[in-house]
Amino acid sequence: MTTLYAQPYDISAVGFYFDTMELYDSAVKSMTNAYGDKVEEFEIQFIDGEIIDAKLFSALNVHQGDIAAFLDAVEE
Repeated sequence: MTTLYAQPYDISAVGFYFDTMELYDSAVKSMTNAYGDKVEEFEIQFIDGEIIDAKLFSALNVHQGDIAAFLDAVEE
């Protein structure tokens, strides 16, 4: 299993860990910063997983626009 972290670019918001698109989508929909504003931009970080998955993450330069493709590739 691969664990990723979504780090908000907004410094007044707290990020979250996820390992499926369902968890990511759910967290993003409800994400607000300390002032109640919606947070939309995240840096995606590889936290834990197999070495081959970490290398794939790095090679693909994964960002929030292509997380689903990366998670699909990791499953296979």
